[in-house]
Amino acid sequence: MSRSRARSLSRLPLCLALLAWLPAHAQESSFDGPLKTDRPDFVESSESVGKGRFHLETSFLVERERSGEERERSYSTPTMLRFGLSDALELRIESEGRIVQHTRDKESGERSTTAGYADSSIGVLWHVMDGEGRRPSLGVLFDASLPTGSNALRGKGVRPSLRVVGEWELPGGMELGMMPGIAFRHEEENDRSTARHAYGLFGIVLDKAFTERFHGLAEISLPRIAHVRHGGTQATFDIGATYLLSKDCQLDTLFSRGLNHRTPYASWTVGLSIRL
Repeated sequence: MSRSRARSLSRLPLCLALLAWLPAHAQESSFDGPLKTDRPDFVESSESVGKGRFHLETSFLVERERSGEERERSYSTPTMLRFGLSDALELRIESEGRIVQHTRDKESGERSTTAGYADSSIGVLWHVMDGEGRRPSLGVLFDASLPTGSNALRGKGVRPSLRVVGEWELPGGMELGMMPGIAFRHEEENDRSTARHAYGLFGIVLDKAFTERFHGLAEISLPRIAHVRHGGTQATFDIGATYLLSKDCQLDTLFSRGLNHRTPYASWTVGLSIRL
């Protein structure tokens, strides 16, 4: 064997190692940037967490409701677990967590408390394409809420939903996100039977990067778009902020104000997200 051929063969393991390292390094670069979460706004992220990556996104939420007869204040711990099945596909498990509701009758002053655990949902997010120029980053999210909660807080049946998320990069460190969708829920009919009804949902959010770590956002969300006989439309105006403690850890907060009487009067949340 010639010396030149022997040198070529001796370099083969190095070349193979380099070829194996390059895709892994490219994947690390794609998914190892600053943390991007679904929190704290209503509009979801169009991007997956990346193959083998795990996100924990948890929070504390306070909501106040005012109706003609009652005043209600509730506390909950919304939490989401996200795991990357591939670079474009992720598995998501979500719940409002522990819920405590305090209700006071406006006329009698009588108070009552309901406590328990909320239903859970399971779903998948498919990152369809990356954004480039005027083309948005696009994701499709399918999930279903399951009747797994405490008796007093459990919903009826399986409630699926489908959402499409688009995100556009704008000048000045801004990003625009929009999320139309459709969801289903079960309602009692006059004869005490239940029927499944569809309703729409929509959100639009504008995010502004003031620094690499600190972002602010403003949002209009419609978590339910429905006829009055099916509960009517809910709408909120939201304003919030996120702060990166590190590239893998984020703090956030959001204040929401209901825009009609069918929506909780006001809510406030503070959250923590961690990437592993």
